[in-house]
Amino acid sequence: MDNNAPLNIPALLQQFNLRPSKSLGQNFLVDEKALQKITRIAEISPEDIVLEIGPGFGSLTRHLARLAHQVVAVELDNRLSPALQQVLIPYSNVRIVVGDILSQDINELIQSPTYLVVANIPYYITSLLIRHLLEAKSRPKRLVLTVQAEVAERIYAGPGNMSLLALSVQVYGQPSIQAHLPAGAFYPAPKVDSAVVRVDIHDTPKIPTAQIDTFFQLAKAGFSQKRKMIKNALAAGMQWTPAVCASLLEAAGIDPRRRAETLVLSEWAQLVIVVLQSLRKDKFST
Repeated sequence: MDNNAPLNIPALLQQFNLRPSKSLGQNFLVDEKALQKITRIAEISPEDIVLEIGPGFGSLTRHLARLAHQVVAVELDNRLSPALQQVLIPYSNVRIVVGDILSQDINELIQSPTYLVVANIPYYITSLLIRHLLEAKSRPKRLVLTVQAEVAERIYAGPGNMSLLALSVQVYGQPSIQAHLPAGAFYPAPKVDSAVVRVDIHDTPKIPTAQIDTFFQLAKAGFSQKRKMIKNALAAGMQWTPAVCASLLEAAGIDPRRRAETLVLSEWAQLVIVVLQSLRKDKFST
């Protein structure tokens, strides 16, 4: 196999008697220009360790391995392991781990205080994956995520269009949309286009670690019924009275009649402080 030639994914599928899994969102990135673009966006240095999530058949893994000191590739689908092992024989700096990234201890997986994450991920694990990676003791210095274009827009959302996903990312880092990839860059081609999101990680999260669980509780409650005023959404999600929620919001400087999508991260941070102070003082009943 020519190490520099593009992988023939249909041939590998046939050789190993495999079919892409729809339930796992398997659409393999095959366009060489797109693969090179992702590595440029990641800004990989020869000293870097790269955690790749969902390597598939190793198309991107090969590009990462040529640039990085080491690549740790975590693949959920053990059916792909024989093909992946074969493709990556020439690359001694790649370690393949078969398993669910969400059940992996990141600090045991990556023996480095700094590393990069590159992932082509389905929507349904995006928020969970980001929290899993960024709540680890050793956090990556940047994420480069290939996601559906619509999901990329949600991650990058600003005031007026905020989402729980956007908040989940922006607590930990600054996202930017770096590239758009057409559906034809993948095999099999998905029904929608994709985008590459880069997240540069803050030195410290915008919400202190001791407050992060409360933050996510409040945010999930707020977005659970986002058509409602924030006071009513919080009341339903937190099982507090609307009057209590209105009082807390006003104490945080937030109009209780607003909707969750209009609140920016700093306002959520202030609300968390007010709620925790009120809980400690037992000022209200839940």
